[in-house]
Amino acid sequence: MRGYIRRDSYDIPYRMEKGSGDKVVIVAHGFASSKESPTVEMLAKELPEKGIGVAALDFPAHGESPVDGEFLTVKNCVRDLGDMEAFIREECPGAEICCFGSSFGAYITLIYLMESGKEGTRAFLRSAAVNMSDYFSELTKDERRAIDEMGYFLLEDEVRPIKITRGLVESLKANDIREDFRPDGLRLMMIHGSADEDIDYSEARAFAEKYDVLLITVEGGDHRLSIPGAPEKVLEEALRFFG
Repeated sequence: MRGYIRRDSYDIPYRMEKGSGDKVVIVAHGFASSKESPTVEMLAKELPEKGIGVAALDFPAHGESPVDGEFLTVKNCVRDLGDMEAFIREECPGAEICCFGSSFGAYITLIYLMESGKEGTRAFLRSAAVNMSDYFSELTKDERRAIDEMGYFLLEDEVRPIKITRGLVESLKANDIREDFRPDGLRLMMIHGSADEDIDYSEARAFAEKYDVLLITVEGGDHRLSIPGAPEKVLEEALRFFG
């Protein structure tokens, strides 16, 4: 099942695989990724076979999103998750809605759950970008010049180039979940590689300790958790957590 969640401002591309049970997991992809990522593909194949539905979306300027980076802000991404949940509630009345976030998607998921007061919601956080507020804090001279002159610079990526705007950088700085997060009864689990090259393991460990979140460590795991055995470990732990 694929399509667009229609809105006045912009439409949200989504994919959904229904399961036979009473749970649906919203999957939020990482930065410069999409709802077609290897992790989403794995979850969309494996979870429905266990009765758990999977719904994934493309954030603004990602995947099949019809808008560019001018719409890529924390506020818009959080709102997109809310619209995705509302859509699922129409399609699957009475289902328990859970969350799976990768990297940037985990960061957005935590903000969404905190701001919407989703007490009791299960959220599985893969390679969570808990320090996302610092992500674009150190720009190159060319990137800074482009921001100052045009208000954005282009981040070239294999999926699609992304316009990194001043608005995005400022919205990330304004949302530091290391300091401002409130668990408020959420049911959280983290999995992180000890050799993560993008989000240092020490950041994940500090966040988990501060907010009393169970952290599973993948020894030698990279940011994508793509080393042999790591994807299977992610799936195994996610199934146990949601099941």
